[in-house]
Amino acid sequence: MNDTSATGTSLESDRLTAPGGGAEAGRDYRPGYELVAERILEFIAESRLVPGDRLPTENDLAARLGTSRAVVREAVKILSALGRIRAHKGRGLFVSDDEGMLSASRWGGFFRPTDLDHIFMLFEFRRIQEMAAAGIAATSATPAELRAMEVAVEMCRHGFAQGQVDVFNRADDDFHAAVAAASHNSFLVDAVRDARRLQRQSSAIGTLDRLSAHSEAAVEEHAAIYEAVRDGRPEAAAQATAVHLDRTLEDYRQEIQRRVFGRQEGGPVR
Repeated sequence: MNDTSATGTSLESDRLTAPGGGAEAGRDYRPGYELVAERILEFIAESRLVPGDRLPTENDLAARLGTSRAVVREAVKILSALGRIRAHKGRGLFVSDDEGMLSASRWGGFFRPTDLDHIFMLFEFRRIQEMAAAGIAATSATPAELRAMEVAVEMCRHGFAQGQVDVFNRADDDFHAAVAAASHNSFLVDAVRDARRLQRQSSAIGTLDRLSAHSEAAVEEHAAIYEAVRDGRPEAAAQATAVHLDRTLEDYRQEIQRRVFGRQEGGPVR
């Protein structure tokens, strides 16, 4: 099987340079399996696949993407850890069911995304759930799950450096999902995912459409959580999560103050 694409660019290498090449692009090198993971997600979107649909085999994906099965397998491990796809032994690869057991629609019946009390309660709920998930993850994360967290941290860093809001926000979602997945607790996974889904509904307040002064700090906060989980330090992982969510809530408070009173004390927030 040919391990290069039609353009002759191999996805087999450990690192790839972002478009443009040259010395200035050196800092944008990214693992081949990370790019393949993105292309698999693009394939799912372009093919209009829905939760439960079967994906091509690893061999077929490798042929479509012009890479090797080994690289595809690493990409699949990351996407599985992020909850984007599921691998069933003997059956194949499937698009994950994005609804889960505790669907946000059940909470959506009473959650009001423009009600400040509801937003603050949601952050309190997130703090409890995600501190627990991070603490458990520090004792149970697999190498693939740790890699998924690491990739998400680097994508957040890349999105901030390039001013790419969509990339940053997607990687932010992926990071929190990866930490929850590493807890190996399905209830925590669903609770974390659905709380974040509800929080996105509060974007009417205008906190998700741009990068903020806190966005750079958020990257390092993610890194601190990842490092604590990687090093097997449950208390440190939980505390780092609390710091991150408390600072994110403070961003919301400052944005609300700016919009209501026409002033802003902490710089722009997302």
